Amino acid sequence: MAQIKSVDDLKKIRASIQEKNQKAVANNDNMEIIKINVAMATCGIASGAKTVMNFLIEELPKRNIIANVKQTGCMGYCYAEPTLEITLPNENPMVFGYVDLKKADEIIEKFIKKGELVDGIIPINYELAK
Repeated sequence: MAQIKSVDDLKKIRASIQEKNQKAVANNDNMEIIKINVAMATCGIASGAKTVMNFLIEELPKRNIIANVKQTGCMGYCYAEPTLEITLPNENPMVFGYVDLKKADEIIEKFIKKGELVDGIIPINYELAK
């Protein structure tokens, strides 16, 4: 990856990513992209969230899954870190806890690809903004 030396460099990278995402949406019959938030507060990082996030970033494209994977701050589930919040198109978010690489692989194969529920779902303790 190129070294970022200025705000302009960062803006160019952002524009490139946005353009790539727009092309992916267009190539996907304008369906919404899957959104995956990885909780990366101190507790998440200490529990292995960075490894899980890197795995998702590498594996999803290999499996022809278009998703926007991003890191977030604390979601309030410190006891269950690493945690993922996954929003499939036209669905409410689902939060998964205790996600290691094996669980992340299972989530991709069963939940994301087939829509099947897997163990590790945490009841959401927040309300969605409308």
